[in-house]
Amino acid sequence: MAVISRITTQKKNKHRYNIFLKNGQSEDYGFSVDEDILIQFHLRKGLELDKETTEQLLKKDSIHKTYSLTINFLSYRMRSTKEIREYLIKKEVEQEQIEVVIKRLLSEGLLNDKEFAEALVRTRVQTTSKGPMLVKKELIDKGILMTVADEALSFYTYEDQFEKATKWLEKKIRSSGKKSFRQQVQSIQQTLMQKGFTQDIIKDVLANIEDEKDDSEEWDAIVYQGEKLVRKYEKKFEGSELKQKVKATLYRKGFNFELMDRFIDEYLQ
Repeated sequence: MAVISRITTQKKNKHRYNIFLKNGQSEDYGFSVDEDILIQFHLRKGLELDKETTEQLLKKDSIHKTYSLTINFLSYRMRSTKEIREYLIKKEVEQEQIEVVIKRLLSEGLLNDKEFAEALVRTRVQTTSKGPMLVKKELIDKGILMTVADEALSFYTYEDQFEKATKWLEKKIRSSGKKSFRQQVQSIQQTLMQKGFTQDIIKDVLANIEDEKDDSEEWDAIVYQGEKLVRKYEKKFEGSELKQKVKATLYRKGFNFELMDRFIDEYLQ
């Protein structure tokens, strides 16, 4: 039976200890343990260790190292249970240890998917332009149950959604002056859907968009688009055929007939 001959503190980690064992007259390094394991097993010089006890404390120490590793991972931000499990799998931790550590974190309140989901929703509302459907997808991808995700999304209020979508719409309108107003609206509608906003929010936001329409900007846009089309088509077409070609393309770009006729009259007569 091995006997602990001495215990030394590790240089790089003052909370871990090297255990040296003596078998007969020779002394060899045995293993290292965390301070908590040292105390739990009352390890001290002269203590006899049988094989079963040694295996037990080494298993406990391995779990404790996994726990400490996970605590460090959690120190950067909150994590979901799925994120913790995937992290430990990548670290090649045994499945049995993973479940033990997760169970401990849950009991200590350090892991809570409901609180994680609520915090993530609040963060996304404050820091991103994502709509609720994209936020919900992110929650589901992180392993949050559908019911928990839906509850957490209550923190993404209608007012928050409307304000965020409206701000983005106003910014987009100002930066898309060389497109027809109708084309801008269609593009905005599609992008808001891609950003995860619901049809109800999009409908409400677009309801007052006509107030944003500027006739002079619409004219500048059709002139810009029309001149490009004339330069493109005049090499192959002329006369009424050129006019019809330009007019048809302008229509597809969302301009109304009145503006198209005005452009044709002023630029292709």
